Amino acid sequence: MSITVAAYATQSATENLAPFSIERRTPEKDDVSIDILYCGVCHSDLHYARNDWNFTIYPAVPGHEIVGRVAGTGSEVTSFKTGDLVAVGCLVDSCRTCASCEEGLEQYCDQGAVMTYGSLDYKRGKQPTLGGYAKNIVVNEGYVLRMPENLNPAAAAPLLCAGITTWSPLKEWNVGPGMTVGVIGLGGLGHMGVKFAHAMGARVVMITTSPDKGNDAMKLGADDVLISSDKDAMKAQRGKFDFLLDTIPVGHSLNPYLLLLKRDATLAIVGAIEPMDGFHAGMLLARRRRIVGSSIGGIKETQEMLDFCAANGVVSDIEMISIDNINEAYERMLNNDVKYRFVIDMASLK
Repeated sequence: MSITVAAYATQSATENLAPFSIERRTPEKDDVSIDILYCGVCHSDLHYARNDWNFTIYPAVPGHEIVGRVAGTGSEVTSFKTGDLVAVGCLVDSCRTCASCEEGLEQYCDQGAVMTYGSLDYKRGKQPTLGGYAKNIVVNEGYVLRMPENLNPAAAAPLLCAGITTWSPLKEWNVGPGMTVGVIGLGGLGHMGVKFAHAMGARVVMITTSPDKGNDAMKLGADDVLISSDKDAMKAQRGKFDFLLDTIPVGHSLNPYLLLLKRDATLAIVGAIEPMDGFHAGMLLARRRRIVGSSIGGIKETQEMLDFCAANGVVSDIEMISIDNINEAYERMLNNDVKYRFVIDMASLK
């Protein structure tokens, strides 16, 4: 059984997104049906729509930064009731039995997490998952998050990807008071990294190639700005950083940044999902530095992040758009013309 839902989809890598009808499953006993209020626009949405990663399944419905209200629940659902404000992030299922799932790290599921879009749902006949550019979504209870009511739901939507992507490594490597943290790149991820590191009590330095972004970074919570194209400034900061959060979304050289790390310090890559330029291994050996990667967070960690945001007043800086402006928004994203995240008002989808 299924229900027909209005959505926006693209039929190929070269076509714009346009109105489309999709089928959602009728809620099963442990499912939650959610009427979507807002959906953030992630750079991954654009990559997926345009098949930049060569695994897109068409028709494609992107969107994994979802906030909505519970429209109904299955007979065995106990955590949510109709009317609750809830959220769905980047994943909607996993095997639930592997070591990663049992540790609350469903994003690293050994069988492969079922992502909100672009996955084959192996529990339902390998049906392709369709994302949040739609009026409704049906998700298993265990993968639905409770959205704190005191957060602006539109501004909170990007927390489900940009937020958790930056929160997870900051928590994993124990960022806190007394540490100097550099956030490399000021975009959708970078602006959340600055906000989180500041709220965690660290001294925060925005590292950017653009002097024009300095004032914005300070407003977001940065204590200082380091212009990475200024060789003298970079040299003066060598060995000063306890942690670097690298949010640059394309391949680049790590060498200039590795020199900034103290002994036993860490650079975490969260932005570039593609081949990277080589680095000089001597920079690691000389001071026992580390390069690590980090994806999104699991369900428990994402809920902890949302609760932290509610307690500390942390949300994303957004620009609200209507769904019929999504193709223009994609072009603006490519030109870095957004501060710092687009969010779709799903009431605009008729």
